[in-house]
Amino acid sequence: MSAGNTSLHRHPAPHRELWRRYRHYGAQQEFRVSVLLSLMLFAVSVVVNFYAGVYATESASNPVTDIVLSNIPVFDVDAFFVYGSLFLIAFVTLLCLAHPKRIPFTLRTLALLIIIRSVFISLTHIGPFPDQIALELGAVTNKFLFGGDLFFSNHTAIPFMLALVFWREHGLRYVFLLWSAFFATIALLGHLHYSIDVLSAYFITYSVFCMALWFFPKDRAVFLSDVPPEES
Repeated sequence: MSAGNTSLHRHPAPHRELWRRYRHYGAQQEFRVSVLLSLMLFAVSVVVNFYAGVYATESASNPVTDIVLSNIPVFDVDAFFVYGSLFLIAFVTLLCLAHPKRIPFTLRTLALLIIIRSVFISLTHIGPFPDQIALELGAVTNKFLFGGDLFFSNHTAIPFMLALVFWREHGLRYVFLLWSAFFATIALLGHLHYSIDVLSAYFITYSVFCMALWFFPKDRAVFLSDVPPEES
C-alpha cells in the first residue's frame, strides 16, 4: 500500500501526509469545483427530503399489519437510534476530512440516495405503526424525521451505501455493514419502520449505487486514486 492510501493513524507522519493530500487536491481547480458542486447537491437533497417528509406525514393514512412488528413487542431504542445516527455522521465526516478525494463521490452518492428516497416516500402514504416509540431528538432534528417518511428506511440504507462506497477498504466495509444491520434491527425493535421498509432498503440502495457509478465516473476515479509520490 502506498503512502497516499495509508491510514493516517498508521502513517509515520500523519500531519505531513494530511497536508500532502490537501495540497495535491486543493491545487486542482476541477477538484475544488467538484467539491463545491457535491456540497450543493447534498444540500439540495436535504431540502428535498424535508419537503417530501412534510408531504408524506400530512398525507399519511392508517397503519397496516406487519409480519414482524405485529409479532414482537416494542422496545425503547431511542438512545441507540439517536446516538448511533450522530456517531455515523461524525465518523463519515472524519473519513472524508482525512482524505479529501473521498468528498465528491461520497456526497453525490448519498445525495442521489436521499433524492430517490424522497420520491419513494412521496408516492405511498401509510401511517406509522401504532405503538412505535417516540424519539427525543430535539426541535431541529424532529423537523427532518416525521413519521410518514417510511419507505424505505434511510437509517438502513445510508450505512449500507457507505459500505458499497468504501467496499475496497475491508475494515470500513464491515464497519458500515454492521452499522446498517444495527440500524435495521433498531428500526424494527422500536417499530419505527415496517419490515418492508428495512428489507427493501438493501435492494434499492444497491441499485442507486450502480446508478452513481454511471452518473459520477470521474468522482469515483478520484475516490479510488492516490496522491502521486512526486507530489510529496
